[in-house]
Parts: sequence; C-alpha cells; structure tokens
Amino acid sequence: MNTSLIVPHALSHAPLLQRPVRAPASPQLSVAWARSEAEVREAQALRHQVFAVEMGARLARPKGGPTGLDVDLFDAHCEHLLVRVAGEDGEPGPVVGTYRVLTPAAARRAGGFYSDTEFDLTRLRGMRHRIAEIGRSCVHADHRSGGAILALWGALADFMARNGLDTVIGCASVSMRDGGHVAASLWKQIAASHLAPIDCRVRPRLPLPIEHLRQDLRVEPPALIRGYLRCGARLMGEPAWDPDFNTADLPLLLRTAHLPARFRRLAAG
Repeated sequence: MNTSLIVPHALSHAPLLQRPVRAPASPQLSVAWARSEAEVREAQALRHQVFAVEMGARLARPKGGPTGLDVDLFDAHCEHLLVRVAGEDGEPGPVVGTYRVLTPAAARRAGGFYSDTEFDLTRLRGMRHRIAEIGRSCVHADHRSGGAILALWGALADFMARNGLDTVIGCASVSMRDGGHVAASLWKQIAASHLAPIDCRVRPRLPLPIEHLRQDLRVEPPALIRGYLRCGARLMGEPAWDPDFNTADLPLLLRTAHLPARFRRLAAG
C-alpha cells in the first residue's frame, strides 16, 4: 500500500462545507470537520488503533513518517470528519469516530476513488459526478453502541445536500482472522435482502473465494454495517479480499433519498 504524509488538500483550499456541523443528539459527543494537519493526524491515529492494533492490518508507513498512524495517498484529497467525546471539563476530548469523504472533483485529482483499487466500478460511470466516497470509517471500541455512528451519518447528510451529491459509496470491512467464513456468511445473509439493482453492481478485482468458504454461519453484522443498512445502504456485489488489512470488503451504495427521515431533516435544516 503506497502512502504519503502530506497536508490534506482540503486544508489548503476553501472547505466544501459552508457551516459548522450540528451537534449530535448526545451532549457527550461533538462532530466537526478537520481543519488542521494535527486534527487529521488524530483521525489517522484512531484508524491505526482500530485497523492495525485491533484488526491486525499490515499498514505501510511513509519513509521517515511517524509511527502509530494509518496514512495513505488518498488522505491528502479527502475531507475528514471527527467525532469527539466530551472530557470531564465539558470540552471536546479525544477523537472516537472518523471517516473521510472523497468528492467527485477530489477523486479526479486523486486519479479515482479508493474503491477503484478494489472493484471494477464501470457500471457506476454515469453517476460518478454525483458520488461521494466514504472510507476508513471506524469508531473506538468503547463507542460502538450507535451514537457516534449516527453522528457521523447526520453530518454526512448535511454535507451531501450542500454539495449537490446524492449517492454514497464505500467499503465495509469484515475481519478475515477466521479464514473468511464469517465474511462469506455475512455476504450471503446481507445479499438476500439488501442487494443493489443490477445497474449498480460492481466486481471485485481480487474476489473473496466464497465458493470455498462456509456461507451458513449465523452472523450478527458489525455495528458499522448495521448502521449502514439501517440508513438504507445496498450491497453492490461480492466482497473483495484485502490482504494488507486482512479483511473482506463489502461494497456498499446509499442514495441520500433513502436516508431515514431524521437525517433528511438535518440536511434540509
């Protein structure tokens, strides 16, 4: 995985978001877009904790770069959303949730979406100008009960509306520590009820070998995936295998028109 440690594009140009993010329902959480390299590094530190320490991903480190961060070349082109939990003094504390957003214009500067590296997105070609890609989504283990995830999605709804975008794509990762049986079973389970229309299907460049894995396990979807599905997300096809992260990546698509009413109200407010 190629990486580079440079100041994100969004930090050196006028930000796309034109107003502060509204506070989430919980008074213990605050949501904001990163406005400095230091804030982006907080997100990258959380990502390293979740992906490398917790999930066992093999993260490449930029030559001479600091340890303990998850950094790749797409970071420089993304907007980074941060969820913080309040400290004892009531002030915003550490970052407990994050994802990054890549707009169509930023994707062109980056040479494509991150998802292009894992999937053939040919069928999405006609809608790429309306798509925002979310990635590196993660929430600290102590805050996966739903509040942080809902806060992230509420802020995304507002961002999409203000930038004239109506479709979100991204990959939801499932650990392969068991060899892939859970991921294959989860794919089978979700595809039965949440498969996208044929014109939104994609193909993995390195497919998970589903035919050689168990698909009959009773699996509870991880909190992040449950959150996506509750927001109306659809599965675009079979999972890709990511050897670096040791995950199976499920390609998801969500149209903002399908968001629950509480998120649409936020975007319209």
